[in-house]
Amino acid sequence: MSTQGARRGVTVPDVRARKGGEPIVCLTAYTTPMARFLDPHVDLLLVGDSLGMVVYGMKTTLGVTLDMMIAHGAAVMRGVGHACVVVDLPFGSYKESPQVAYRAGARVMAETGCQAVKLEGGVEMAETIAFLVGRGIPVMGHIGLTPQSLHADGGYRAHGREETEAARLLEDARAVAQAGAFAVVVEGTVEPLAREITEAISIPTIGIGASAACDGQILVTDDLVGLFADFKPRFVKRYAELGVDVSKAAAAYAEDVRARRFPGPENLYTAKP
Repeated sequence: MSTQGARRGVTVPDVRARKGGEPIVCLTAYTTPMARFLDPHVDLLLVGDSLGMVVYGMKTTLGVTLDMMIAHGAAVMRGVGHACVVVDLPFGSYKESPQVAYRAGARVMAETGCQAVKLEGGVEMAETIAFLVGRGIPVMGHIGLTPQSLHADGGYRAHGREETEAARLLEDARAVAQAGAFAVVVEGTVEPLAREITEAISIPTIGIGASAACDGQILVTDDLVGLFADFKPRFVKRYAELGVDVSKAAAAYAEDVRARRFPGPENLYTAKP
């Protein structure tokens, strides 16, 4: 039996089995080098459609295409040997019908080699989630603040403050779990509700701007290390300021170039390290 394409590492069942156990460590990645840096330290890497903003300079995620997600998903897979890799289905690629979603999800998995796809939505997406899972495409859900519905939801805000909205989000979480998703991202949701959701459903919750009581946490890596400067969400803790370091390095390089402080070609291959 051929083992071509076989890969050891964290699997979808492994992630699901972490419900109520050791917290699941998740970050985003969009390139091979970054995936290599992060892979030893995380359980799950998400190739998020946030790449539209942090890589391409878009104002929202809505302009991201399926081809873009596939290209970046394949790049991340080339740098990973341990983490479970999940790729976002972008805006316009899956909500039309379960069949359309299946074609998009099948392309993503076949052309990237990732372990699962992620899609946004609750009750209204339950049928689609079940359709994909029933046909061999593992699905991670995403409820609460859903960036692809940013305009309809009235912008970036905390969700679940009002009783009716909290009840709807709890129903969304239950619908996603019952449809067969292996985990669900809970974003921008007030802590008491995120905690209640985590306790109410049988699959892991991955918090972002939600409760520390979630089964795991995810952040956009570029926020984490200071490479995205357009804005900083309140819930983000900066662990580094690489953007500042990059700027300093570029300034030092520019100074050396202008001062002609570089070895000539005669020294290029003879200098000892």
